[in-house]
Amino acid sequence: MPAFSKSTTQLVEELSALLIDKSWTVTTAESCTGGLIAAALTEVAGSSEWFHQGVVSYANQAKIKLLNVDEALLQQYGAVSEQVVESMAFGACRIAAANVAVAVSGVAGPGGGSKDKPVGTVWIGWALANGDVRSQCYLFDGDRSNVRECTLIEALRGTILQVRSA
Repeated sequence: MPAFSKSTTQLVEELSALLIDKSWTVTTAESCTGGLIAAALTEVAGSSEWFHQGVVSYANQAKIKLLNVDEALLQQYGAVSEQVVESMAFGACRIAAANVAVAVSGVAGPGGGSKDKPVGTVWIGWALANGDVRSQCYLFDGDRSNVRECTLIEALRGTILQVRSA
């Protein structure tokens, strides 16, 4: 089990309070983080009140089967793209009947990068139950562990913003 930083724990606690205040639930759809976001969320006692499920969809076939991502999106844009991460977030939100979903897909490294999508490229997407979807691309420095940790932190920050603004 990973040890989470103090800042990660503080972000989870802040998100937890917002979700409880709104009587909302959150779900995750994770690729490059492999369940790290769900693990951080469930580190908080009482998280079963606002976190019921998450999906680790590392392979493209899992994205298609578990999150209803259109195979054509994966073929046209690749797994690490705005279109796919938004589809992942929307699919997760619907499947979990959650109020908010966060999805991540990226190149954590050390290999797998390309000129267009170098190691450290990560797309994070958020979807709300009302159908609103947004995403953002990040380019994180460092090794695989650092890319995954930075993705976790930005995923939590973005989820907090989505819940606050809804």
